[in-house]
Amino acid sequence: MSSSVSVVEKKDFLKWFLKNYQVKKRECVWLLNYLISDEVLMGNVHFVENAEFCPKALVISTHCVENAPFRFYKHNIITTDPEKSFHDIRLNQDEPIYIQLNFKSKNVSPHYVAVLEENPFLPENMAADKKYSFLAEMVLDESFTRFKRESILKEIDDALDQKDMDRFQYLSKQLNNL
Repeated sequence: MSSSVSVVEKKDFLKWFLKNYQVKKRECVWLLNYLISDEVLMGNVHFVENAEFCPKALVISTHCVENAPFRFYKHNIITTDPEKSFHDIRLNQDEPIYIQLNFKSKNVSPHYVAVLEENPFLPENMAADKKYSFLAEMVLDESFTRFKRESILKEIDDALDQKDMDRFQYLSKQLNNL
């Protein structure tokens, strides 16, 4: 889990998410697109698990999971209305926004894992043991590297099929740098 995810990485992830998953409430699509369109807001976005413990959080679910469609948490207030969360976000642009996305196979998604941050508001009894957290991070790094390697190998095959030697050489260098 990284602690400093760039705005570009967050935007790319949300675009990928919206392209590949269908959220249960369509208003969530425009809410996420609104976030994507604003650099300042995206700088305050953090993807976490157990977002309900955060001072300001969005929990959004897709059709492929059983979770509630949408929840907005602001201190001790909870709403299921995306429009209310939109107005709060628009009026308080300097506040951090913690987002929990519930979708199938998220824990094995390299796209999700790349933007996932540690939740700083978890109660002590829920905070992961640092040793296990470190081991999990190692496993995720290995998984991400394997995914990247397989992707490059597929692109190399495509470049060879198309007899594109420049692309082949470029990808071969990328593969060697992994």
